[in-house]
Amino acid sequence: MCKTLKGEKMEKQNDLFYHDIIDCIIAALEARDMNTADHSRRVSDMCEQVCTLMMLPQKETEKIHMAAHVHDIGKIGIADSILMKPEKLSEHEWELIMKHSEIGADILSRSHGLSELSHIVLCHHERWDGKGYPNGIKQHYIPLGARIIAVCDSIDAMMSDRTYRKALTSDQCKKEIINNSSIMYDPDVVSVVVDNWGTVVKYK
Repeated sequence: MCKTLKGEKMEKQNDLFYHDIIDCIIAALEARDMNTADHSRRVSDMCEQVCTLMMLPQKETEKIHMAAHVHDIGKIGIADSILMKPEKLSEHEWELIMKHSEIGADILSRSHGLSELSHIVLCHHERWDGKGYPNGIKQHYIPLGARIIAVCDSIDAMMSDRTYRKALTSDQCKKEIINNSSIMYDPDVVSVVVDNWGTVVKYK
């Protein structure tokens, strides 16, 4: 019994330690680009809500929530001239931006305790149909956390203003998510999000 309690205490201490590391990473991202940091925070909040609605175990929910918080950390390795460019990006600039998932995964992989987050971050731009990046994997070969982040990430991107376009309305965004179910997104995740749209998506 004592060994069990000791083990649980050590596990809680490790969890706190890794949460502290995540907080430090987020602080670094905020110092570099507050817009990206705010985006990541909104995405992580949505992901946590989706995980709860999917009745995932607490440990899995925490892992996905943390991964969502740092899913764009790789953008810290992208030049300001590209990351903060007010106009649409060129094809070459998009190719550089697309490296951010690999950069982020590499950053997180340096910590043994964050290795699971690393794989989720690496895969968050993979698509259900296999046409995503960086590795073109598809369907359930994509980690569940990455599939959840993909939907929430797209929602926040579509419902946020950009210098070159206005944000979509809630109905327009929902339509885009539905239209891309089983193409870009896991249909099971889409179903949960759409059926609980008002709970998951809290925008104007």
